[in-house]
Amino acid sequence: MSLQRRVALVTGAAQGMGKAIAIRLAKDGLNVGVSDIPAKRSALEEVAKSIESNGGNAVVLPGDVSKEEDVSAMVDGTAAALGGLHVMVANAGVGPGCPFLEETVEGFNKTMAINGLSVFLCFKYAAKKIIEQGHGEGRLIAASSLAGKMAYPGFTGYNASKFAMRGVVQTAAIELGPHGITANAYAPGTIDTPLTRTPEVSDRVDLNAIAATLPMRRVGQPGDIAALVSYLASVDSGYVTGSCQISSLNLIKLTALSLELPSGQTITIDGGWRVD
Repeated sequence: MSLQRRVALVTGAAQGMGKAIAIRLAKDGLNVGVSDIPAKRSALEEVAKSIESNGGNAVVLPGDVSKEEDVSAMVDGTAAALGGLHVMVANAGVGPGCPFLEETVEGFNKTMAINGLSVFLCFKYAAKKIIEQGHGEGRLIAASSLAGKMAYPGFTGYNASKFAMRGVVQTAAIELGPHGITANAYAPGTIDTPLTRTPEVSDRVDLNAIAATLPMRRVGQPGDIAALVSYLASVDSGYVTGSCQISSLNLIKLTALSLELPSGQTITIDGGWRVD
């Protein structure tokens, strides 16, 4: 079924998965609002130009997803510029690594705000707009992680934030279903993006080692996740809600991730915790 004339707002859209999602949704026929932090405005404008050069409609809406007033403005701006709102993709996130005993309150709260609070804000204001429009159909989608199902060593705040946002997704699914609004998350696993190549992540995650354990012998690409989000955003996904979709390429035995303890023991993720 065509997605023509429906409208989406994608956060974290300046690069990586967010960029791929925005471009894919535009290809599907949606008008797309693209958002990221103000410092990435020029990159957002390039994404919008790419969409428009292929016959789509886009609007650039820089802002901080952890600030309520910014999220409200993004939603209102998208609806005003593009003719409504049907799909919210809360894709923005950060992945700082920090061992449990070294984590700070400041660092923990920042990660929780960007990865967790932002999903609540995006879902709340998008849902209010969708209900206000009265067309009885909406899709709320958020970026989760395998770390939201099983914690990774060395990523204290990140693990907590991804567990938290799954609670937001499931609560939204329960309460917003009567309005025709679905709420789902996607857990990409290891995707080759600028985030996974930052020192905070790359120092702890070996992409080549992980790729060797995957059925396809490669880590995921942004386009793989964009295809999944395309389905979750579609009118055909109307009976799928409250779920966290894990990319099939990343259903792996996570033996590549381990943490050596001062005692000389090693904690390994292998479908659960194991101490060797």
